[in-house]
Amino acid sequence: MIRFACTSLLAVLYSLSAAAAPAADWPQKPVRLIVPFVPGGATDLLARYLAEKLTESLGVSVVVDNRGGAGGTLGAGLVARAAPDGYTFMLTSPSHTFAPSFYKNLPYDTVRDFKPVTLLAQTPSLLVVHPSLPVKSVRQLVALAKKHPGEIRYGSSGHGSNIHLTASCGSCRRSCPTRSPASRCRSTWK
Repeated sequence: MIRFACTSLLAVLYSLSAAAAPAADWPQKPVRLIVPFVPGGATDLLARYLAEKLTESLGVSVVVDNRGGAGGTLGAGLVARAAPDGYTFMLTSPSHTFAPSFYKNLPYDTVRDFKPVTLLAQTPSLLVVHPSLPVKSVRQLVALAKKHPGEIRYGSSGHGSNIHLTASCGSCRRSCPTRSPASRCRSTWK
Protein backbone atom coordinates (compact mmCIF):
# COMPACT_ATOMS: atom_id res chain seq x y z
CA MET A 1 0.00 0.00 0.00
CA ILE A 2 1.24 3.45 -0.82
CA ARG A 3 2.10 5.63 2.18
CA PHE A 4 1.46 9.37 2.06
CA ALA A 5 2.82 12.25 4.14
CA CYS A 6 -0.56 13.31 5.49
CA THR A 7 -3.09 11.52 7.64
CA SER A 8 -5.96 9.81 5.84
CA LEU A 9 -7.41 7.97 8.78
CA LEU A 10 -11.11 7.62 8.19
CA ALA A 11 -10.99 6.14 4.78
CA VAL A 12 -13.79 5.34 2.39
CA LEU A 13 -17.25 6.17 3.71
CA TYR A 14 -20.61 5.84 2.08
CA SER A 15 -24.19 6.82 2.80
CA LEU A 16 -26.01 4.38 5.03
CA SER A 17 -29.12 2.58 3.96
CA ALA A 18 -30.27 -0.95 3.31
CA ALA A 19 -30.10 -0.19 -0.42
CA ALA A 20 -26.40 0.70 -0.14
CA ALA A 21 -25.35 -2.96 -0.01
CA PRO A 22 -23.85 -3.74 -3.43
CA ALA A 23 -25.66 -6.26 -5.58
CA ALA A 24 -23.95 -9.11 -7.41
CA ASP A 25 -24.10 -7.12 -10.68
CA TRP A 26 -22.58 -3.97 -9.16
CA PRO A 27 -21.22 -1.73 -10.65
CA GLN A 28 -23.32 -0.94 -13.69
CA LYS A 29 -22.36 2.74 -14.03
CA PRO A 30 -19.47 5.04 -13.03
CA VAL A 31 -18.69 5.34 -9.33
CA ARG A 32 -18.24 8.78 -7.77
CA LEU A 33 -15.44 9.16 -5.20
CA ILE A 34 -15.88 12.46 -3.38
CA VAL A 35 -12.83 14.04 -1.76
CA PRO A 36 -14.03 16.84 0.55
CA PHE A 37 -10.81 18.82 0.09
CA VAL A 38 -9.14 20.83 -2.67
CA PRO A 39 -7.03 19.00 -5.28
CA GLY A 40 -3.35 18.38 -4.60
CA GLY A 41 -3.36 17.25 -0.99
CA ALA A 42 -2.55 13.79 0.32
CA THR A 43 -6.20 12.70 0.47
CA ASP A 44 -6.67 13.75 -3.15
CA LEU A 45 -3.50 11.94 -4.26
CA LEU A 46 -4.60 8.77 -2.50
CA ALA A 47 -8.08 9.07 -4.05
CA ARG A 48 -6.64 9.42 -7.56
CA TYR A 49 -4.40 6.39 -7.08
CA LEU A 50 -7.30 4.40 -5.65
CA ALA A 51 -9.66 5.51 -8.45
CA GLU A 52 -7.17 4.39 -11.10
CA LYS A 53 -6.77 0.93 -9.53
CA LEU A 54 -10.52 0.52 -8.93
CA THR A 55 -11.31 1.55 -12.51
CA GLU A 56 -8.98 -1.19 -13.75
CA SER A 57 -10.41 -3.75 -11.34
CA LEU A 58 -14.13 -2.94 -11.66
CA GLY A 59 -14.25 -2.20 -15.38
CA VAL A 60 -16.16 1.07 -14.86
CA SER A 61 -14.87 4.58 -14.27
CA VAL A 62 -14.27 5.69 -10.71
CA VAL A 63 -14.37 9.48 -10.88
CA VAL A 64 -12.67 11.65 -8.25
CA ASP A 65 -14.82 14.68 -7.41
CA ASN A 66 -13.07 17.28 -5.22
CA ARG A 67 -15.57 19.26 -3.15
CA GLY A 68 -13.44 21.26 -0.74
CA GLY A 69 -14.74 23.79 1.73
CA ALA A 70 -15.81 24.26 5.34
CA GLY A 71 -13.30 21.75 6.71
CA GLY A 72 -14.60 18.94 4.52
CA THR A 73 -18.23 19.37 5.51
CA LEU A 74 -19.42 20.51 2.07
CA GLY A 75 -18.25 17.31 0.40
CA ALA A 76 -19.50 15.19 3.29
CA GLY A 77 -22.91 16.84 2.94
CA LEU A 78 -23.03 15.81 -0.72
CA VAL A 79 -22.28 12.21 0.21
CA ALA A 80 -24.88 12.21 2.98
CA ARG A 81 -27.54 13.46 0.53
CA ALA A 82 -26.52 11.14 -2.32
CA ALA A 83 -28.80 8.32 -3.39
CA PRO A 84 -28.00 5.31 -1.19
CA ASP A 85 -27.28 3.10 -4.20
CA GLY A 86 -23.60 2.27 -3.59
CA TYR A 87 -22.31 4.60 -6.32
CA THR A 88 -21.13 7.50 -4.15
CA PHE A 89 -18.18 7.09 -1.81
CA MET A 90 -16.03 9.52 0.13
CA LEU A 91 -12.34 9.45 0.96
CA THR A 92 -11.70 11.68 3.94
CA SER A 93 -9.46 12.34 6.92
CA PRO A 94 -9.97 12.45 10.69
CA SER A 95 -11.36 15.97 10.32
CA HIS A 96 -14.66 14.29 9.39
CA THR A 97 -15.00 13.05 12.97
CA PHE A 98 -14.09 16.45 14.43
CA ALA A 99 -16.68 18.38 12.40
CA PRO A 100 -19.53 18.11 14.94
CA SER A 101 -17.29 19.81 17.52
CA PHE A 102 -16.65 22.80 15.25
CA TYR A 103 -19.84 23.23 13.25
CA LYS A 104 -23.22 23.53 15.01
CA ASN A 105 -25.61 22.95 12.12
CA LEU A 106 -24.15 20.16 10.01
CA PRO A 107 -26.57 18.90 7.35
CA TYR A 108 -25.73 15.33 8.37
CA ASP A 109 -24.92 13.13 11.35
CA THR A 110 -21.36 11.74 11.14
CA VAL A 111 -22.35 8.52 12.90
CA ARG A 112 -25.83 7.87 11.48
CA ASP A 113 -25.27 8.96 7.87
CA PHE A 114 -21.92 7.29 7.15
CA LYS A 115 -20.46 3.84 7.45
CA PRO A 116 -16.68 3.32 7.58
CA VAL A 117 -15.45 0.80 5.03
CA THR A 118 -11.69 0.54 5.57
CA LEU A 119 -8.57 2.29 6.77
CA LEU A 120 -6.43 3.06 3.73
CA ALA A 121 -3.43 4.90 5.08
CA GLN A 122 -1.71 6.15 8.19
CA THR A 123 1.01 8.70 7.84
CA PRO A 124 2.95 11.07 10.07
CA SER A 125 2.60 14.79 10.31
CA LEU A 126 5.79 16.80 10.14
CA LEU A 127 6.66 19.93 12.06
CA VAL A 128 9.11 22.17 10.22
CA VAL A 129 10.12 25.78 10.81
CA HIS A 130 11.89 28.41 8.77
CA PRO A 131 15.69 28.22 9.29
CA SER A 132 15.72 31.76 10.67
CA LEU A 133 13.53 30.76 13.62
CA PRO A 134 15.87 30.31 16.61
CA VAL A 135 14.63 26.87 17.71
CA LYS A 136 16.04 23.34 17.46
CA SER A 137 13.27 21.36 19.23
CA VAL A 138 9.55 21.35 19.94
CA ARG A 139 10.29 22.37 23.53
CA GLN A 140 12.17 25.44 22.28
CA LEU A 141 9.36 26.27 19.83
CA VAL A 142 6.75 26.11 22.60
CA ALA A 143 8.95 28.29 24.86
CA LEU A 144 9.35 30.84 22.07
CA ALA A 145 5.61 30.84 21.39
CA LYS A 146 4.89 31.44 25.08
CA LYS A 147 7.41 34.29 25.13
CA HIS A 148 5.76 35.87 22.02
CA PRO A 149 2.03 35.05 22.34
CA GLY A 150 0.07 35.41 19.12
CA GLU A 151 3.15 36.14 17.01
CA ILE A 152 3.92 32.67 15.66
CA ARG A 153 1.76 31.64 12.75
CA TYR A 154 1.38 28.26 11.12
CA GLY A 155 -0.17 27.05 7.90
CA SER A 156 -3.10 24.66 8.07
CA SER A 157 -5.79 23.40 5.75
CA GLY A 158 -8.39 25.15 7.86
CA HIS A 159 -10.49 25.17 11.00
CA GLY A 160 -10.92 21.69 12.41
CA SER A 161 -8.12 20.13 10.35
CA ASN A 162 -5.59 17.78 11.93
CA ILE A 163 -2.85 20.42 11.79
CA HIS A 164 -5.12 23.08 13.28
CA LEU A 165 -6.03 20.83 16.20
CA THR A 166 -2.47 19.68 16.82
CA ALA A 167 -1.04 23.19 16.79
CA SER A 168 -3.82 24.67 18.91
CA CYS A 169 -2.95 22.23 21.69
CA GLY A 170 0.36 24.07 22.07
CA SER A 171 1.09 27.77 22.26
CA CYS A 172 0.96 28.44 18.51
CA ARG A 173 -2.62 29.57 18.31
CA ARG A 174 -2.67 31.74 15.22
CA SER A 175 -3.66 29.61 12.25
CA CYS A 176 -3.38 30.88 8.70
CA PRO A 177 -5.76 28.61 6.75
CA THR A 178 -4.69 28.13 3.17
CA ARG A 179 -6.45 27.27 -0.06
CA SER A 180 -4.06 24.64 -1.35
CA PRO A 181 -1.50 22.15 -0.03
CA ALA A 182 1.37 23.99 -1.70
CA SER A 183 0.59 27.23 0.10
CA ARG A 184 0.65 25.40 3.45
CA CYS A 185 4.41 25.19 3.13
CA ARG A 186 4.66 28.94 3.69
CA SER A 187 4.57 30.14 7.26
CA THR A 188 5.50 33.48 8.72
CA TRP A 189 7.32 34.74 11.76
CA LYS A 190 6.28 38.25 12.75
